Amino acid sequence: MTQITIADIVKLRKLTAAGIADCKNALTEANGDFEKAIEIIRKKGQLVANKRADREASEGCVIAKINSDFKSGVMVVLNCETDFVAKNQNFIDFTTNIAELALDKFPENLEHLKQLKIENRTVFEHLTDKIGTIGEKIELCQYEKIKSSYVISYIHPGNKLASLVGFNKTNVDLQTAKDIAMQVAAMNPVAIDKGDVPQTLIEKELEIGKEQARLEGKPENMLDKIALGKLNKFYKDCTLLNQEFIKNNKLTVRDYIKSADKELEITSFRRISLNL
Repeated sequence: MTQITIADIVKLRKLTAAGIADCKNALTEANGDFEKAIEIIRKKGQLVANKRADREASEGCVIAKINSDFKSGVMVVLNCETDFVAKNQNFIDFTTNIAELALDKFPENLEHLKQLKIENRTVFEHLTDKIGTIGEKIELCQYEKIKSSYVISYIHPGNKLASLVGFNKTNVDLQTAKDIAMQVAAMNPVAIDKGDVPQTLIEKELEIGKEQARLEGKPENMLDKIALGKLNKFYKDCTLLNQEFIKNNKLTVRDYIKSADKELEITSFRRISLNL
């Protein structure tokens, strides 16, 4: 039997990021053959992935990235089972690498992103390897992207909350852009303005408003009017331009933007939150 040295174990660990014991066992089983040992470790990763497929991965890391010309941005979420893993720098770095790949290739959707390659292996294959190494369920569960004349990103400390915002013109004042990205992250709007709210959501809010009024004992002939008033409150609370600006509640977000640049408009936004 081939003697397995510490140097061999260290070399395999660098190649796979697997634990020391796993590397030693794989090399022993492969009789010192590195290619076979790598295959053993990867198969183990798939085995662990299968065993943990039904586990809940509710912790994780959110990373947002924008390109150097501020015209496109992406966000990705890498889920895991425990906060301990989510806060590990290697896990954060791996999430960042995926985000950077997404920004570079700008794939159409999450499934396309999983098939892109990092160092000749797909993102999905790397995920399987990580499951075997870490021993937790790890899942790339969300991918968002924006293209616009100007895009800004915001990541809340702790990597649990992030946002992207697109604007209609270049050379947006950086502080203004950051303030809007923080507004989106903090206040979770459902749309940019009243006209952007889906009709299905409007009908749902009206129905909720009528039912609340009915339970409060309001007259039946007043329910529609009361529900409309509640809908207007919903617009104020939940549409970005009509929300109170978080840094000055005497202004709406629309007022704040126009005070900075009368021609500035928000074209799109995305927000991702974990456990918040």
